[in-house]
Amino acid sequence: MPTRSTNSRRAVALTLVTVLAGGCTAMGGGDNDGGDGTATLSFANSYPTEHPHTRCGIQSVADTINGQGSGLTIETFPNSQLGDDAERFNSVKSGDVDIDVQGSSALAASYPPIGVLDMAYAFDGPDQLFEFLDSQEGQQLKDDFAKATGTRILDGWFFGMRHFSANQPIREPADLQGLRMRYADSPIYLENAKAVGANATAVAFEEVYVGLQQGIIDGQENPIPTVADQSFDEVQSHVSLSGHQTGSQLIVVNEESWQQLSAEQQDALETSVHETRAKNRTCIENEEQKILDQWKSEGTMTVVEDVDRDAFAERAQQHFERTLSGEQAKLYEQVQSSAR
Repeated sequence: MPTRSTNSRRAVALTLVTVLAGGCTAMGGGDNDGGDGTATLSFANSYPTEHPHTRCGIQSVADTINGQGSGLTIETFPNSQLGDDAERFNSVKSGDVDIDVQGSSALAASYPPIGVLDMAYAFDGPDQLFEFLDSQEGQQLKDDFAKATGTRILDGWFFGMRHFSANQPIREPADLQGLRMRYADSPIYLENAKAVGANATAVAFEEVYVGLQQGIIDGQENPIPTVADQSFDEVQSHVSLSGHQTGSQLIVVNEESWQQLSAEQQDALETSVHETRAKNRTCIENEEQKILDQWKSEGTMTVVEDVDRDAFAERAQQHFERTLSGEQAKLYEQVQSSAR
């Protein structure tokens, strides 16, 4: 997502550190400290203010918590104000940022097994994703992640289904041959490209539009709202509804910040994040349908619906069963079993 300059981010981050330093005195007022019981937590993310995840997710949680009078206040920092994904999660681990929203592929840099959640066709949609996150296996993953990183996963939200766009339809794996498809430069995403038979070209997100416009890349993959937000429909003629990844966003909180909250505040925050999950999903899905309907009615993009998802999914499953090992292989099998 678009970010501010590095100097600006550092200035905001330094300001936040100062705020948190003062806030920690107040935060010491949780049940464990015997103070005044107030706490202010920062909630950061990479999305613009008008993105569904900000409007129907982060801001919704903040509005709910701030209106309860529990002594807990949430301050939001959208649009990568506190750094890009890697920078922000490092800040969460160090305690300079309290709460963040991250994809599992980014979190995999700190705990590799969790990257399985972002693997191609690991889930067949948000229902299965949520069922897994709420299962014993999902809780075990959260516990293992907490031990490894010093951060706690409060819950997961639906990011949207990721689809292909190009200047031609992509209905089956063979249609990807010869196309330079933009993928994020992360191990999980590049492995996803191999799994579905794509020729991955790593391009910075901010450069995708120009890359498509100039023909440096032939296509890309993202949820529909992102395609619209970034105006990729201006430089692409077809969007193929491959649904090759059930995108998720995990809400992570620094463990020390969490422990400084009272039991009442912890319950309020966890409940709000969980209950926002359904609203956030509806917001994402409504936005996607609105955009697709507009493209169809205006002829802006050709929406390709007859994609052979089974062919893509079978290829991906064979790839991951052949290449994964250790904890990732174990978790992948648990995820696959949850769909049976």
